[in-house]
Amino acid sequence: MISATKLVLLNHKPIITNSPIRQTFSSSLRSIMSVSDQSFEQPRLVAKKVLAKPQSEGEGAVVRRSIGRPELKSLDPFLMLDEFSVTPPAGFPDHPHRGFETVTYVLQGGVTHQDFAGHKGTIHAGEVQWMTAGRGIVHSEMPAGEGTHTGLQLWINLSSKDKMIEPRYQELLRDDIPSAEEDGVVVRVIAGESMGVRSPVYTRTPTMYLDFTLQHGSQHHQRIPESWNAFAYIIEGEGVFGTPNSPPVSAHHILVLGPGEGLSVWNKAAKPLRFILVGGEPLGEPVVQHGPFVMNTQAEIEKTIEDYYYGKNGFEMARNWRSE
Repeated sequence: MISATKLVLLNHKPIITNSPIRQTFSSSLRSIMSVSDQSFEQPRLVAKKVLAKPQSEGEGAVVRRSIGRPELKSLDPFLMLDEFSVTPPAGFPDHPHRGFETVTYVLQGGVTHQDFAGHKGTIHAGEVQWMTAGRGIVHSEMPAGEGTHTGLQLWINLSSKDKMIEPRYQELLRDDIPSAEEDGVVVRVIAGESMGVRSPVYTRTPTMYLDFTLQHGSQHHQRIPESWNAFAYIIEGEGVFGTPNSPPVSAHHILVLGPGEGLSVWNKAAKPLRFILVGGEPLGEPVVQHGPFVMNTQAEIEKTIEDYYYGKNGFEMARNWRSE
């Protein structure tokens, strides 16, 4: 989460687009099925491991940034991943975005958000806000009540043809996120498909986002499209990733996965293992980033800064807006 990073709500129902793009993507996802009783001939191995260390962000907040740091600047199409922890009065006050999507997944507490178009609401533990910033949005994200509020925020790049689309929002409440359970493995399917269940979320940049919990002694084998980049981020516990003889990896590490058919995971520890598995189709386009603005060229970044400063081309409502 960057002090210009965060989230927005349109209403309490996910907005699903039945476009040809979605239909094609949904068809391809039918083959992305998890396999619970066998590993892969070509498993995805851990190509890189990075520990996400705490750092200050926003106003008084703390994040563990795994993607978007010197050791891992990006992983096409992913631009940033933060595990955030916020206690009032800390938070992420008014800030803009252009050119990408943010996905906020609350793990504990809640996040209250509002934007310059008048949308506001709160997502709580186990809920997701998927925001397509497109041509521009200004919003705030603040903790909902006392105590410590935690979660994950992922930035997903948009292709050059989509960077200037109108903003759109999808929200999944806790009971809206499909889940499945088998042999000590529970998955919540935020995007994509696993264990025979599929998320209703429309991903403009094709993406899978799975939240797994493995009990002691369990294992799981998840297929991932071979052309996609993918990573795992460990939230709690420790697990063995890639091959049964790999060394265990503990919480707050991101594991960049190499090529192959899918990821195999074993929990040999006494405590449950919880991690997210995220994969996406690479865009293969130039990335020029200036804080909360992500475009393809420096000229586009300079134009974005001008648009934001003068309140035009998507930022018209920003000039006189302040969050409450």
